[in-house]
Amino acid sequence: MLKISKRAEQVPPSATIAVSSRARELRAKGLDVLSFGAGEPDFDTPEYIKDAAVAAMKAGRTKYTAAAGTVELRTAIAEKLRNENGLEYTAEQVIVNLGAKHSVYEAMQAVLDPGDEVILATPYWVTYPEAIKLAGATAKVVQTEMANSYKLTPNQLEDALSEKTAMFLINSPNNPGGFTYPPEELSALAKVLEGTAVCVLSDEIYEKLVYGDTRFVSFASLSEDAYKRTLVVNGFSKTFSMTGWRLGYTAGPGEIIRAMARLQSHMTSNPVTFAQDAAVAALTDAAANETIEKMRIEFEKRGKYMTRRLNSIEGVECCAPTGAFYCFPDVSKHYGRTINSVEITGSMGFAEAFLEQANVAVVPGLPFGCDKNIRMSFACSLEQITEGLDRLEKWLKQ
Repeated sequence: MLKISKRAEQVPPSATIAVSSRARELRAKGLDVLSFGAGEPDFDTPEYIKDAAVAAMKAGRTKYTAAAGTVELRTAIAEKLRNENGLEYTAEQVIVNLGAKHSVYEAMQAVLDPGDEVILATPYWVTYPEAIKLAGATAKVVQTEMANSYKLTPNQLEDALSEKTAMFLINSPNNPGGFTYPPEELSALAKVLEGTAVCVLSDEIYEKLVYGDTRFVSFASLSEDAYKRTLVVNGFSKTFSMTGWRLGYTAGPGEIIRAMARLQSHMTSNPVTFAQDAAVAALTDAAANETIEKMRIEFEKRGKYMTRRLNSIEGVECCAPTGAFYCFPDVSKHYGRTINSVEITGSMGFAEAFLEQANVAVVPGLPFGCDKNIRMSFACSLEQITEGLDRLEKWLKQ
């Protein structure tokens, strides 16, 4: 038998993908399965973006570009960051990656060495600890509390710092928590890092999806110090409903961006050429803001409804999401119960039993670092949300 590398063996499959796969299996058997596992908008990619890709293909834009992406797209991204986020980057300080997941992985490969530590607060996206591990570094996990909406405090950040700390990873708006750090809280975290050599990786992929009076602020815009130490990761998947197009980007200090470009030249070469032309249209077309706002308003309506319903169910507690499209309820009061002869043991057991018994797929909180919780996406219709929550309430009353 041929061997598998230890590196590959130590990486588990994505929990979110595993849930979606099991839900598809049950649907294939003819069951009426509802899924709240989706990490992508349920809206189609806007037509003007599709049209730009088709036009690019017809114009012969199907050959290699520079490994870091086309000058046109990197310039458009730099202009976006200047106009919307108050960040001054040149096109040379921007690299286009094959999705923001690739941005995170490549940034860690460029910055981290074996023995380095990355400060990672719970709840975290499932890919972060695995990308850290693949870079040979160690995740220094800091447990947060529901009482503070699962947000890291400056004291916790300071306590986690050590001579091994090479990176601090922050994701706001947060997946899976649905929370957003306000400007004053981000500034307090940035203050803690002054005088250190810690790189900040700020994952801002849900930037446009914020609710209520929440105001998004990019970490790099907080101060000159923050600007010099921050890698800004963003992309097109969530904002423009372009998940399958696989386009993300990173902006930051030139030496790190150049290192990422060298890695990318060997890993993948350039992102898909005609998809990059579509991304230019996404950023510059006059219809962009209207399209994004229509989607944001719908998500906000769904999020409010889901939160209210979850908090009305006995033994379930949920903070109202201020960004992204997830609710992250604490369901741990039901652990230890037996439902239909199955004992509920942690979030994995909860999610498995709920799927098998009520045909509703949710993502367990354990892979996000929070075993008390489950993640429920509201990137689905209000009708599906209503039916799914009806099933949850009925199932838990048994």
